[in-house]
Amino acid sequence: MRDKNISEGLLSFIDDSPCSYFAVNQMKRMLEAEGFKEYKLSDKFNLKVGDRGYFTVNDSSILAFDIGDADIEEKGFRIIASHCDSPGFRIKSDPVIKKDGVVYLNTEVYGGPIYSTWLDRVLSFAGRAVLKSDDLLEPVSVLVNIDRDLLTIPNLAIHMNKEVNKGFVYDAQKHLLPFIALDDEVGDDFIEELIAQELGVDKEDILDFDLYLYDRERAKRIGAKGEFISAGRQDNLAMAYSSLMAMMDSKAKSLNVFLCTDNEEVGSKSIQGADSPMARDCLKKISMALGKGEDEFIRSMENSYIISGDMAHAVHPEYADRADLTNRPILGKGPVIKYAASKSYTTDAYSAAIFMQLCNKAGVEYQKFYNRSGSAGGGTIGPLNTKYLKIKSVDIGNPLIAMHSIRELGAVKDLESVYKVFAELYRS
Repeated sequence: MRDKNISEGLLSFIDDSPCSYFAVNQMKRMLEAEGFKEYKLSDKFNLKVGDRGYFTVNDSSILAFDIGDADIEEKGFRIIASHCDSPGFRIKSDPVIKKDGVVYLNTEVYGGPIYSTWLDRVLSFAGRAVLKSDDLLEPVSVLVNIDRDLLTIPNLAIHMNKEVNKGFVYDAQKHLLPFIALDDEVGDDFIEELIAQELGVDKEDILDFDLYLYDRERAKRIGAKGEFISAGRQDNLAMAYSSLMAMMDSKAKSLNVFLCTDNEEVGSKSIQGADSPMARDCLKKISMALGKGEDEFIRSMENSYIISGDMAHAVHPEYADRADLTNRPILGKGPVIKYAASKSYTTDAYSAAIFMQLCNKAGVEYQKFYNRSGSAGGGTIGPLNTKYLKIKSVDIGNPLIAMHSIRELGAVKDLESVYKVFAELYRS
């Protein structure tokens, strides 16, 4: 069990995961180091007890499995689901803009970042480039990270915006574009040149790219006793990392599944998102590879359980009136069970009770979250998973302050606690 050093692992994982493509690539390497084998949905194969493997979809979603018992119709699947994307900015095609002596890049907003936290920081970009190939239907996808201090989105001086501290409405197209150079230093295809140089390929071989800005400051433990985690992308890499480590560290008794999808922050409507048949297709493929038919698969759904892990809101003491009156999660007091009458979370009394029992067995405190009445909250992948999988599900997450800021604040103790609970499910 690695609960006492899991926070250091998370810091490194976040630093090495500037976007979802890198997060999934890291997960693949970690799984392979533990003996997991890559399978493809397009292949025909057989599976047996003791086999461990994973599938990926479009480079940015992953489902891993560990077969402890092949009788899925009797014991079902033990699933922990999360997502690997985070709010930020995506670089548009033909992004170079030259104006008033400066070169900056045309971007679009991805998800719901807190705009002001991205200004005056040192940034770069990462993602994937897609290159020409001999097979017209299978171009080559390559990860790219410009691993140096490259960009910044500068504020306007307070002398020219005297009301900025009273509240300012940022226009994403006007005020949030990152500076990259002086205009006599680069050409219009500068981004393609950077990618080509990084990858060691000809610029003409680059067909397209998916690139996202990221903060260059490293993830850190801070506080009087190092009790806080200060890092971007904790929402939701903290849930992804802790659940992956729990599965790799646990000897499966049933059939354990780790699921991490992309594009949650923009609605999950992609082939690699939770609002797709991805998870169902992978689970059905596993079932069929074990020699099971449709009846056994349907029975397995009845005996399965999903923990949907996505970070939760802690009470911010300086904005305490924004929280519910009686359900007020705080940092350091354990994972949070999330409820909503609107069913934006899947939790009900039955699925919550299962999670509570897991917490009790792990010796971990738990908390509960409701949105303040009359205030709409965010969504998550839980309801989307159960749209395609008829499985009992609970939505949970670790408490977090400043969610969707470029630097979010969590607690080391909570990370250690949720890891223990995840491990209990995977050992059940």
